[in-house]
Amino acid sequence: MTEDRFDILSKRIRGKLLALAKSFALPSGVEPDDVVQEAMIALWELTEQGYPMKDAEAMAVRLTKNICVNHYREARLKEQALTHENYLGGTEATILTDSEDLKRIQKSIYSSLTTTMREYLHLRNDEGLSLDEIAARTGKPKTSIKSTLSKARKQMLELIKGQL
Repeated sequence: MTEDRFDILSKRIRGKLLALAKSFALPSGVEPDDVVQEAMIALWELTEQGYPMKDAEAMAVRLTKNICVNHYREARLKEQALTHENYLGGTEATILTDSEDLKRIQKSIYSSLTTTMREYLHLRNDEGLSLDEIAARTGKPKTSIKSTLSKARKQMLELIKGQL
């Protein structure tokens, strides 16, 4: 098909294709004009590749319908992906529940420790400080800190075993 014939065809069927695109429930952001433009580009590419066509207008209608359906499907897939991201079918709930349970258990166990034990555990586990850094911050000997941390861990282990 020559450019002139294609230009004549596109002017003749543009209104029909636009009405067809408007009849579809296109997702927001997808304009019927854009769908028609996509269809016309696809039709031109097919003619350039030598695709045998008995009726170019029918092919343009088919392309327009397919493009509308593709936009709809893409929007549905994105919507499902967002929904899946926000709710992972129980996995997310389990993670949140487990996290809350761990916080509750940790708070319960920590409350049974002395203030010094809680302070050293916080510095070591939560802030990630080394024994030397804890000693520098608290002014206590490193061996004393190490011993207190060991006692705290043993005490916590016994409490956990008691709850199981």
